[in-house]
Amino acid sequence: MRVHLTATAAAAVRRGHPWVYRDGIAGGGEGAERRGERRRGERAPRAGGGAAASGDVVELSAEGAPFLGRGLWDADSAIAVRVFQRAQAPALDERAIAERLERAFALRDRWFEGRDTTAYRLCNGEGDRVPSLVIDRYDRVAVVRLDGGMLAPWLDRLLPHLARALGARGVRSIGLRARGEAASGDAEGKKLAHLHGPPPPDRLFVRENGVAMEVDLARGQKTGAFLDQRDNRARVRALAAGRRRVLNLFSYAGGFSVAAALGGAGRVTSVDSAPAAHATAQRTFRENGVDPAAHEFVTADAFDFLEKARARGDRYDLIISDPPSFAPSERAKPRALGAYRRLHTAVARVLDRGGVLCAASCSSHITAEDFLATLDDATLERDDLRIRAIHGQPEDHPTLPAWWEGRYLKFVVLE
Repeated sequence: MRVHLTATAAAAVRRGHPWVYRDGIAGGGEGAERRGERRRGERAPRAGGGAAASGDVVELSAEGAPFLGRGLWDADSAIAVRVFQRAQAPALDERAIAERLERAFALRDRWFEGRDTTAYRLCNGEGDRVPSLVIDRYDRVAVVRLDGGMLAPWLDRLLPHLARALGARGVRSIGLRARGEAASGDAEGKKLAHLHGPPPPDRLFVRENGVAMEVDLARGQKTGAFLDQRDNRARVRALAAGRRRVLNLFSYAGGFSVAAALGGAGRVTSVDSAPAAHATAQRTFRENGVDPAAHEFVTADAFDFLEKARARGDRYDLIISDPPSFAPSERAKPRALGAYRRLHTAVARVLDRGGVLCAASCSSHITAEDFLATLDDATLERDDLRIRAIHGQPEDHPTLPAWWEGRYLKFVVLE
């Protein structure tokens, strides 16, 4: 199948952006989907008849450019094509994809060699030039996640390559957590599907920079844990030295909480709406030799907790605020920015003078400048804080220069 692109979409592909949206497909190309005539979920016509299905290889062209690259068609996503090749390579097949995976794995071999870390991202999809395919390692278990349906038909062909390459690195079990529009229909947060090797355990302990961390593979968020905050957890551990009272909002499994406790914080208060998350956090505390009874775990809505904390006169000298994405889409961005402002105003009201605020956003639709605007003096109602540092995701979550959506994580430290 050949897909003819608009000038704008073609320019993005040339720059290295890995996605072609449906409105980037122009009329007039052989087998092209005519712009505006075909809705999401409908198949595009093949050159010579028939219809393209999710996972089919397509060739990209544009006016004056008979070949722009190759990608995989997705019949059910707003992203119609994920681009894999821009050069005239012999073929886009499982061998070509397996070679890219091996290169991604080899990088991690070098990055994590000799480090006391057994949980990290092996393949970051588009950032490793294997669009939509995420693979996270949790010690002896690898969890595969699909960010679209186009790679689902390829899994059976890719699995022998994965099993061989991961097995050589000590991974014994491979599970699948499909999400969103993935063809398997398994929603994120449901039981992990078993792909290869012994069935993965529901829970296991991994190590992160020497710190033990319990991961819920069966029902945890993402693939089990938020591995993209690894370096920022280490930063919180360093910041916590000498702090009397630390507040961790949206604490989930307590990664920032245990980091602060190990860093020397006197008392850490973890706030999350899910009591099961606190149970996980408490087991992680014990595994690291920290008595959870010396700290506080509150099951509450973060906004409600902050309002009551202010009324009580509570003050904290280190606060970590890492909420779930407030902007799952561009349409939700104005409302999300308002939510960040309300949150940061409430947080600043319980932050002690001389305290440190770590504010995070995981939404790609919120740029760094957007996010910083929710941390200005007017929002925080104070003028004693300055930006100490701005951090993003770690090295095992690489991105591409043209793929701004991949730079989603913002972690701002104000003091």
